[in-house]
Amino acid sequence: MTRIAFFAHDAADAAVRRRIQGFRDDGLDVVGFTMRRRDDISPEWENIDLGRTFDGAYAQRIKSIFRGARLAASHRDLLATADVIYARNLDMLATAFLAKRYTKLKTPVIYEALDVHRLLTRKDLIGLAFRRMEGALLRRTRRLVVSSPGFLENHFERRHRGRYVASLIENRLAPGAAYGERPSAEVDASKPLRIGWIGILRCKRSLDLLTSLARTFGPAIQIDLHGAPALTEIPDFHDQIQGITNLTYHGRYRSPEDLSRIYSGLHVVWAGDFMEAGFNSDWLLPNRLYEGGYFGVPAIAPSGTQTARWIEARGTGFTVDEDLARKLPDLVRRLLQEPTLIAPPRQRLLELPIDVFVARRGELAGLIGDTLRDTGEDPDINVHQFNTRSGRNATG
Repeated sequence: MTRIAFFAHDAADAAVRRRIQGFRDDGLDVVGFTMRRRDDISPEWENIDLGRTFDGAYAQRIKSIFRGARLAASHRDLLATADVIYARNLDMLATAFLAKRYTKLKTPVIYEALDVHRLLTRKDLIGLAFRRMEGALLRRTRRLVVSSPGFLENHFERRHRGRYVASLIENRLAPGAAYGERPSAEVDASKPLRIGWIGILRCKRSLDLLTSLARTFGPAIQIDLHGAPALTEIPDFHDQIQGITNLTYHGRYRSPEDLSRIYSGLHVVWAGDFMEAGFNSDWLLPNRLYEGGYFGVPAIAPSGTQTARWIEARGTGFTVDEDLARKLPDLVRRLLQEPTLIAPPRQRLLELPIDVFVARRGELAGLIGDTLRDTGEDPDINVHQFNTRSGRNATG
């Protein structure tokens, strides 16, 4: 059985759990080499703890690269059992390559770029240094995995052309989990209009827009927040939502276990992000686009973003132009006056093939098989039975 050493920034992160589950669903064996953002975690896979890091603490996270690499190298025998190293995010890619250097292993490495961090888009010497580091590591990877074509078009093709082979693996739900039945197309027109914001709650402007909606419309709408607030980005998160009776923060959730409960109560989901406006926020495709889509919940996104283009191409939600402080309330007002406006995009979501929202079995096995064949290895997986989306970027 093909074995993957999975280097990840947070063992408790829902996206990390989903990717590992996807590998296992495809018949691959996974051993984790993961850092963590909190202590109360119990990984469901064989795992080596590389220590705790803190959101936004960049100096500490740079130090954690060296500490994590040494910890990983101290388990050389276990790391040597892996056929492929799979590293998520640039800091974990650096950790993986340092661990390889310490152990003198030749294991091929795959780099999954979850996003393009703000440090990589800076126009000063710091940004240049981080881009050079990324480029140097990219040359040594066997494959680059991105979740949105926007990352390729706006960053990798512009900054690192010719240094990588790319595969697009969208942030779809893992194929092996039980998500429950998809709902009917009928829209619950009863009030309040329920708007959800789900995931890592890291965008101050999104919170400002949603709290403003709650105050403007009062009991006619209900705002539901699910996930972990990024207090480094919104330090006054809890103060901002205090006392707003029609806005409820429900806390952390587990994916996929809680998704049906969360989305079944929503009319629409907010899919905007401005934390890195003009850069990463414009290029990404968020998890809630796929989660909400599976459950027939249309998304609302700012115009001109990759998320808006995804929605507009399929007619599965609503896009809003600037000035959002004025035009987002206009949209909500229309939805309150004409609840039937939600029915067409909901219908289209539920008519789309399920593999738009849930990854096909074999997609990840195909990615690993292609990578091993590129290195001259004979992968112990039958990738020919799968229909994958893995593909070579002809221009590098």
